[in-house]
Amino acid sequence: MKRHLQLIIIALCLALASCQAAPDKSESRMDRSRLNIGAYILQPYARSEAHIKDLADCGIDFVICIDNDRAALDLLDKYGVGAIVTGVVPGWWGGDGNNAGTLKDRHPLSEYEAAAAAFEDHPAIWGIDIGDEPSALDFPYYGKVMERVEELFPNQFAFLNLYPNYASVAQNTEEQALSQLGTATYEEHIEQYCQHIPADYLSYDFYYKVAGIEKDYANLKVVSDACHKNNLDMWVTVQVNSLDPEVWISENELRFQAFSALAFGASNISWACYTAGWWSNQVVDGEGNRTEQYDKLKKVNAEVHTLAGRYMKYRNTETACVGFEGTDMLDGSGLESQPELEFGRLTGLSAGCPLVVGKMAARKGRGKALFICVADDPYNENPQEHILRFSVKGRKVKALGGGGPIEVSRSADGCYEIPVVSNQALLLEL
Repeated sequence: MKRHLQLIIIALCLALASCQAAPDKSESRMDRSRLNIGAYILQPYARSEAHIKDLADCGIDFVICIDNDRAALDLLDKYGVGAIVTGVVPGWWGGDGNNAGTLKDRHPLSEYEAAAAAFEDHPAIWGIDIGDEPSALDFPYYGKVMERVEELFPNQFAFLNLYPNYASVAQNTEEQALSQLGTATYEEHIEQYCQHIPADYLSYDFYYKVAGIEKDYANLKVVSDACHKNNLDMWVTVQVNSLDPEVWISENELRFQAFSALAFGASNISWACYTAGWWSNQVVDGEGNRTEQYDKLKKVNAEVHTLAGRYMKYRNTETACVGFEGTDMLDGSGLESQPELEFGRLTGLSAGCPLVVGKMAARKGRGKALFICVADDPYNENPQEHILRFSVKGRKVKALGGGGPIEVSRSADGCYEIPVVSNQALLLEL
């Protein structure tokens, strides 16, 4: 009997020790209750105090792909910007798929343990980059890597970013994309991530100016559906720079990307690239000077942050497409257009143009909301003004846009009317 009690006590002690050793991510340095805006690449030529103040003033909350540069980290911390650092643990990129399934052989867990032993923490380090765009053949081992990294780095989360549905480049054939994904379909790629990777988010990048609207919507739908099913946060990286050095991304094209992602439920938006990383026309050029993209991005980020405070009070439950009849923007996306939207007591919502509408429920309480992206002019070719119309029975309606509260008026027939313009977004709270 005494021996039996001793064994029970030992088992309880081991269980308690295990619980105490497990990292507590509830106090993450990245405040996940708010929408965070990130940016890829902060090169050494843009790490002076003036540059990092500019970064914060631009509305950037964290940077991805910066090395463990202590002076830069000190400045980031001073201005309230976080970092997802690269180069701390073994790096990995899926590439053309030829290295698929070999991560476990090339980088055993002992390498991550050695990296942690040499690591010096810093309050600006929010996350540890463990890889980019791996093949699904590496997901089972990546699950073990993520678990171990989050044990070894208790103050950080492990960051892993996925391929878009066209894989590394939009010029890929379907066969090339599938060889990089390591699965027969993109849906299966995302399903296997959810099965094997113990993260509470799903991050991927998509560059619609080279891959097209239809693929963009298809990608958003697949990832959004997976996030709903598995209770994951959705993180999306979009483009502020451009593949063609002669073409600059417009302010409205920045809006379209950010607000489309929010309509599908994204809780993090990141921009590629802030400084030189890939492609052309970054926000800060190779000499460390702001380009025309700086003011555009600063303005759009301010609009996102204005909406974000109320937006994050809700969670996306479904996304609808309204008024896309006669366009080809939904071709092959798995999404269908409807002429108008009904949402509880709200009926007849339309604007005579394409709208991407995120249906949302309060995270606490019983409130509902709609996040609406006016999606009629994704390439900023011919911006238009429209009137958003809808009826609501027995509910008050509040409207918030990127510039702040929007006055909501009723027409003679009792319908609510709100003037909107191409690529604008607004949040309707019921």
